[in-house]
Amino acid sequence: MSSVDFPTRRRLAVFCGSRTGHAPQLAAAATELGTLLARQGIGLVYGGARVGLMHAVAQGALQAGGEVVGVMCRQLVEREDPHPGLSKLIWVDSLAGRKNQMLALSDGCVAL
Repeated sequence: MSSVDFPTRRRLAVFCGSRTGHAPQLAAAATELGTLLARQGIGLVYGGARVGLMHAVAQGALQAGGEVVGVMCRQLVEREDPHPGLSKLIWVDSLAGRKNQMLALSDGCVAL
């Protein structure tokens, strides 16, 4: 049987909520995911906001020294403030554009 070579992942898109929910362990898990990605040298691509689980995953990655790319939808700017400390923030015009841009910038995705 031959082995299969998988490409090294450089960025992972994380789709998650703009709220933390009612279970504190959800935010803790999001923060831990961001931290683990950064420690492995994997960049984070996410929705760009500083609210909810999105904020938690970004903070985990940033605090661990990781690259964090936010993709923010112009129509949501009043509900989801952009995170001020991102490596890069990309603006798009629609939610569909946000999802497409996140996927285009990443090598894989995870939904929290």
